Amino acid sequence: MSGSTVTRAHLSEAVYREVGLSRNESSELVDAVLMEIADHLASGETVKISSFGSFQVREKGGRIGRNPKTGEEVPIEPRRVLVFRASHVLKDEINQGLLGRPART
Repeated sequence: MSGSTVTRAHLSEAVYREVGLSRNESSELVDAVLMEIADHLASGETVKISSFGSFQVREKGGRIGRNPKTGEEVPIEPRRVLVFRASHVLKDEINQGLLGRPART
């Protein structure tokens, strides 16, 4: 693993280089896309991105957990969690990179 993290700034720079928008426009476009995804997820919708994967919000029920240090039982409240499922295209791309083909930069 390379240890690096892709940030909004990295995505904005990629849009700037590939599409040719100004840096400000590229940043606004990335922000708008991410906000659109977040808004749909917050409303409980599934977001599917072709050849990438799908994001879905799932409801987890309340339960009794245990503090591993003290062994004390602690109630865990019901909550919503975000789940990502990669598409087969993305999985294939990742596995081909692991088999000797250099990953995209």
